Amino acid sequence: MKQCMDADNLHRRLKKIIGQVQAIDRMVDEDVPCEDILSQINAAKSALNRCGQVILEGHIRHCVRDGLEHGDVDKTLDKFTKAVERFANMQ
Repeated sequence: MKQCMDADNLHRRLKKIIGQVQAIDRMVDEDVPCEDILSQINAAKSALNRCGQVILEGHIRHCVRDGLEHGDVDKTLDKFTKAVERFANMQ
């Protein structure tokens, strides 16, 4: 849900990640050492993980809070559990 996310922050982060992935692609063509490529892949993966954290934080602050205050508590907790499981699978 867009209203629970800091869209500007996420767009900025995602554009940086796109640049990182494009740089990795160029590194392959430029015959850069494998260790350096793996290091950049790890950096991009960490950046994506941070995007997931930002989204999960927004989900907790907006969707979960709203659901607990005004909605079905069991349904809200089920959705929260599902979001946490999906985030944990990113690791």
